[in-house]
Amino acid sequence: MLTFLICIGMKAQVTVFNPAVTAEGVNYVLPKTELRVRVSAIKTVFTPGEYSRFATRYLHITDTHSEAETNWYITSVSVNTVGQPDSLKRYSVKAKDKNLLPKVQLSPSGLLMAINTNVTAEKTTLPVDYATNHKLDYRKYLNEDMLSATSTSKLAELIAQEILDIRESKNQIVRGQVESMPKDGESLKIVLDALDKQEQAFMQMFVGYTDTLYCTREYTIVPETEIKDSVLFRFSKKLGYVDADDLAGEPILLNITDKHTVTMPTAKETASRKLTGLVYNVPSVAKVSISSVSYDYITTDIPFAQFGTVDVLGPTTFGNQVTTKVIFDTSTGGVKLVE
Repeated sequence: MLTFLICIGMKAQVTVFNPAVTAEGVNYVLPKTELRVRVSAIKTVFTPGEYSRFATRYLHITDTHSEAETNWYITSVSVNTVGQPDSLKRYSVKAKDKNLLPKVQLSPSGLLMAINTNVTAEKTTLPVDYATNHKLDYRKYLNEDMLSATSTSKLAELIAQEILDIRESKNQIVRGQVESMPKDGESLKIVLDALDKQEQAFMQMFVGYTDTLYCTREYTIVPETEIKDSVLFRFSKKLGYVDADDLAGEPILLNITDKHTVTMPTAKETASRKLTGLVYNVPSVAKVSISSVSYDYITTDIPFAQFGTVDVLGPTTFGNQVTTKVIFDTSTGGVKLVE
């Protein structure tokens, strides 16, 4: 973020060197609006228990699954916008122009940010993917009898009996029926937590466990015209995010419809118009929707610079008797605040 000082009737005084600054003044660029679609999803991976087939016989559990399973689900879809420099909208503020602004703040890419004040650019970062890890090592809890078991069925039976014994031990501790009770609440918690973990490790051998991956992807587009039913990406319940041309996934569709909230100048008006002063964008609002065949994820109104027109803040706005503060929306190039 760079700030440039322009002295009326003098050469420009530059606090930080940047190609956007010349001896004659400040060159700046207006933005196109880039749409960023952020999609969050979870992937669940179920790993069946090695002894799932014995769960009913030894533990009376009837709803176990013996097949591994992976599933993906979209949990949220959000949109935001940022400005990208529009090479067709480059303008200059001349230091020799009288009554023109004394201070201009530009972004590193040369976009107008503010006049006669300073603003802080907002930064957003993509969340880092992360996964749970629920697998426990049951082997460190095996006793001598279990290690000596001569068949899978016998080992499953011994582990099941150990699960029942652990549960009984926890009940006795909670009821205060053991000879050597923990001395205080913290010691009691440590003992019960250790028994819980051992029970969970053995239970995984019968019922399995599920790990979850949380991941977010971001898709960007700079629309030049309205968009109808464009495949932004595809999503598979088994594969997750896939490319737009991968038919393994269901298409996620993007629609952008200009609501024509700005009166556009005619070709004759455009040709005869003189842009004298500080040029800024007047964006037009568009309806943005993201959906699949079966679900509407989001519908919202968003201003886009490229669907609108431009206007001018003339030199009189920054006269000698007035210090006008202006803040611009860097995603659209429009005026956000005039004070």
